[in-house]
Amino acid sequence: MKRNRFLILTLSTFAVGSIIVSCKKLEKNIYNDVPTENFYQTPAQITAGIAPTYAALVPLQTEAVFQSNEATTDEMIVPTRGGDWFDGGKWQALWKHTFTPDIGTFNDAWNNLSTGITKANFILNILNNLSTKPSNIATINAEIKVLRDYYIFYLMDMYGNVPLVTDFNTDPSKVVTVQRKDVYAFLETDLKANVPLLSAKAASNYGHMTRYGGYMLLAKLYLNAQVYTGNPQWANASAMADSVIKSGLYSLQPVFLDNFAVANDGSVENIFVIPFDKTYIPGNQIQAYTLNYNSQFTFDLLGQPYNGFCSPRAFYLSFTDADVRKKMFLVGQQYSSAGAPLTDKGTGLKVAFSPYVNELSNPADSFKFAGVRSVKYAPEPGSFPSSSNDGVRFRLADAYLMKAEADLHMGSAATALPLVNAIRQRAGVPTWASADLTYDNLLAERGREMAWEGWRRNDLIRFEVATGTKYWSGGRLPGKTQDADTHTYIFPIPNLQIIANSKLTQNPGY
Repeated sequence: MKRNRFLILTLSTFAVGSIIVSCKKLEKNIYNDVPTENFYQTPAQITAGIAPTYAALVPLQTEAVFQSNEATTDEMIVPTRGGDWFDGGKWQALWKHTFTPDIGTFNDAWNNLSTGITKANFILNILNNLSTKPSNIATINAEIKVLRDYYIFYLMDMYGNVPLVTDFNTDPSKVVTVQRKDVYAFLETDLKANVPLLSAKAASNYGHMTRYGGYMLLAKLYLNAQVYTGNPQWANASAMADSVIKSGLYSLQPVFLDNFAVANDGSVENIFVIPFDKTYIPGNQIQAYTLNYNSQFTFDLLGQPYNGFCSPRAFYLSFTDADVRKKMFLVGQQYSSAGAPLTDKGTGLKVAFSPYVNELSNPADSFKFAGVRSVKYAPEPGSFPSSSNDGVRFRLADAYLMKAEADLHMGSAATALPLVNAIRQRAGVPTWASADLTYDNLLAERGREMAWEGWRRNDLIRFEVATGTKYWSGGRLPGKTQDADTHTYIFPIPNLQIIANSKLTQNPGY
């Protein structure tokens, strides 16, 4: 049993039946049976009471938020294989940046993030209206607010000008879009006020937002300040990342892929995670999305994977053969768990993954095996579709790379280089000299280190805004031409959201 799986009991017993809120409109009268006056007094009650805010994290790991931030980049492609994975053309639109407000993935992502914000506001409303408040109310409030800021950050990052609702009693008819720079200003103020109040890392708060998870979120906010406001904040980004690095509470996990293993709760590098369990907390379904149907026999899964997500050749080839991180991909002939070469029963073809994805759609049987498949999160035998690997949201290597990037922008390659080289040493590749520390190389290194962790879109846009190089909007194979302008830096506000609230203003270009 993994340590302190704080969500298991709260989600499977009390929270599901008594306090989890709707993913749609919140009806206040459904909470009359929650014993709030005598609740939130013991640590167990507090954990159960705030669990719904954490439960909203679950779909962020591999569903719409992840898909929007990865399938729009050079890192992950979802080709149409015969009749599979067309889905109205949405995956091709994501890859080619021909977005429309009708893409369901964008609406799902909006709803998932909004649900987290609403749950946080609801619980804050309960807590702060108790006649007898818990003795550590300030810390509890801070934890929920910083977690709410995590959802708001993603909403702002993806959609730009978004509603900013911080009170559960807000009149829905008065909700409007708020300028991105103003959402940024709110997040900066709220995080600076609340992060210092959070608890530090402890075995008892595994899976919770801690002070150092909060510093990572502040670092992300400042690192992208030029994108959000037009004004870089490199010094602040460096300082926030440095707060994590110098805490001494985290270190690089000696074996890179151990951060993502089935039993990864022992990682000394992971800072903020979503606890998963194949039975009690399902939701980490990356093995189902990426692996081929026949991979069931490689990993002794309980069902057939969906044969969807993969990485194209150019991204795969950015890894050298010496790079241990390249082991996150499956390529070439595949074998059963007993070591026998796999043959696809339907076609008679060898199950051999090719890095070549030369078109977005192909009905050929061989195209079922196009694209390398990710096993960064180790597939779990005896599971399907979910696995028990905890979802890594923040880890120390990202703090190293964020500080290195910020320092490079400030002209301090001397402090940036050792941070990048520490990561490269772990990966088993040669360290860099000062001349190697270019923006092109640093972005590529982030790609190799952070692949399939949901940051690629954010990274490409930030580097493009800072340098002018078309990392995000440029053309790439297969089939993506250069974007006509920069309106794709933010996604369209989903049509269904505008239909539900006509006061929302669609983003330019859509």
